[in-house]
Amino acid sequence: MGELDGRKALVTGGSRGIGRAIVYRLASEGADVVINYHSNQKAAEEIASEVIKLGRKAEIIMADVSDQSEAERLATESIAALGNIDILVNNAGIGATAVGRPNVATATPDDFYRLMAAHAFASHDLCRMLVPQMRESTRGDVVMISSIAAQSFGPTGGTYSAAKAAMEAVAYTLAKEERANNIHVNIVAPGLIETDMAEDMVKFQGRVKDSINELADDSPFGRLGYPEDIAGSVAFLCSERASYITNQRITVAGS
Repeated sequence: MGELDGRKALVTGGSRGIGRAIVYRLASEGADVVINYHSNQKAAEEIASEVIKLGRKAEIIMADVSDQSEAERLATESIAALGNIDILVNNAGIGATAVGRPNVATATPDDFYRLMAAHAFASHDLCRMLVPQMRESTRGDVVMISSIAAQSFGPTGGTYSAAKAAMEAVAYTLAKEERANNIHVNIVAPGLIETDMAEDMVKFQGRVKDSINELADDSPFGRLGYPEDIAGSVAFLCSERASYITNQRITVAGS
């Protein structure tokens, strides 16, 4: 018996990195999972196979959640696949390096919009579509995967930080609006986590030559964060151990 037996989850960006670890952890705790992916179908199929081996149901759905119509379709198909969704993990996103011009003075309006769409607009669209049906469940959970960037506001990431801050604003407001419906809304803000996206970022910033692991020795606890560190926090927030927790932001950065 897992802590999340009977729960139905949707994890956006669930095929790789942090999202993949979240999918596996939720399934290992007993949840059935919809795995959203954008482009890597093979990776989505691989994690779905792992979920099925755990004895849980897995569905994969391709959608670009930064597109409103695609986000709405994902929500509708997720409900159809599992009957209902009572855990929503808004994890999908892109890094500032994806737009190529991360500085505030050089980012174009289109760059800024792309980051806002991937993080803030997508999260709002999925909440708008899924929260109303969560009210019919015994409990609902929304977890936003933000970033330490939304508290450090370092250079070369102003538009990314702003998009994550907007995502967090949605979460804080939603938590207050839905508390009476026993829907918990929380934020997990990772620090530097060993993922492909993080590796691209630190290389773009010139912080490493060959590998993100060059930063391990100077990191808290002498290692980088792992996707499983984030997954554990998400699973905790969705469990009965966190039944009296909402409207909180957990920074998972080793410091």
